[in-house]
Amino acid sequence: MTDQAINTNKSTKPKRSFLKGFNNGQWITKNINFFLFLSVLAIVYIANGHMADKTIRNINKTQKELKDLQYEYKTLKSEVMFKSEEMQVMKAVEPLGLKISKDVPQRLPLETPTNKETE
Repeated sequence: MTDQAINTNKSTKPKRSFLKGFNNGQWITKNINFFLFLSVLAIVYIANGHMADKTIRNINKTQKELKDLQYEYKTLKSEVMFKSEEMQVMKAVEPLGLKISKDVPQRLPLETPTNKETE
């Protein structure tokens, strides 16, 4: 009799389950708007991460190009400074037959108009 009493107590005891509120999807349908909101939020979060990565890659690419252009500018500037030295200019024009003149440059007198020509 004790066995029967124990069995009847077990069968009459209501079952409590974690999934009790999930019967027939009622809980999900009640909260569908919240799930949609979370889905949109997750998509925006992922898209923001991708855009940030793309922006960082573009910034790094631009910085690399800027450094390359700075190096090129400095190289060209040093070449121009070297080639514009007097000795380098003399070497460059020597095949053309140009030489530095040893004579002092002559000054041309400034002609002033006479009073007769202006009248």
